[in-house]
Amino acid sequence: MSASSWKEAFVLGPDSTRLYTRRRPGRTELASILCDGIACDGFIWRYLADELLEVGDVVHWNYRGHGRSTAPADAERIDMDALTGDLEAVRRALNPEARPELLIGHSLGCQVVLEGYRASPERVAGMILICGAPGRVTHTFKGSDALAQALPGIIDAVHRSPRVARALWSNVPPEMFTRVALALGEVDPGVSPEDIRRYSEHAANIDLLMFLQMLRAVGEQSSEDMLADIDVPVLILAGEMDSFTPVHLAEEMAAAIPDSELVIFPGATHVVPVERRDQVRERILSFVRERVYARGDG
Repeated sequence: MSASSWKEAFVLGPDSTRLYTRRRPGRTELASILCDGIACDGFIWRYLADELLEVGDVVHWNYRGHGRSTAPADAERIDMDALTGDLEAVRRALNPEARPELLIGHSLGCQVVLEGYRASPERVAGMILICGAPGRVTHTFKGSDALAQALPGIIDAVHRSPRVARALWSNVPPEMFTRVALALGEVDPGVSPEDIRRYSEHAANIDLLMFLQMLRAVGEQSSEDMLADIDVPVLILAGEMDSFTPVHLAEEMAAAIPDSELVIFPGATHVVPVERRDQVRERILSFVRERVYARGDG
């Protein structure tokens, strides 16, 4: 997909942070808004964005301090409230007509999507939550709260030796990152190394301290309180072998959201949209046709 096929623009967040956005016109009145995981800038949608044009307009944006968006104008605004405020700014700017929206999130993007529904439920026609959880992600990473316990010490170490930490963080060769991810089973061996490289290169260029502080902030927040009140169709996709957000979190989320659908992909990991792209595409398109359009949206 060429960059020229997207209409690119910058949108100002509530604190004037410049947020990179891109939009492509689709074939219906529905607008799909893609929300990434933390430290990601869109690699997960590589095989899905074109297919979603059948559903409607496709909108993708970069979180503050991610991709082509600028660092937070207010360095303290890095929690879920800040990300939700940014999503609201993107929605107002790229969907000013308030066309029905399909909110789609991957990993941390699932919580961003849930909070987007909380903020403006009247705009949402449906939600798709992929390999994510409703909150407290650092307390469930790899099935324990070890990351939440370790983060304060890691942040303190980066504060004390920022240049050393930056050098270590940014100089891991993408090829080594790819080999390690495959060796540890964090991604399916059938995934293209190019897809993993795209992620690792972006992660290496993100501001390490901002990333860690954002991760700690969002890791203490949760959207669980509003799951039972969701009143739109919800599709939840999970990977059986996902160690970042273990599959039981998807099962619990599906049990809490009224009339939601859960699909677990056998053998898949945290990057289901690139590992099982054909199956994911078909499942999403079926969900929109059978559940979202049936409500009169799109």
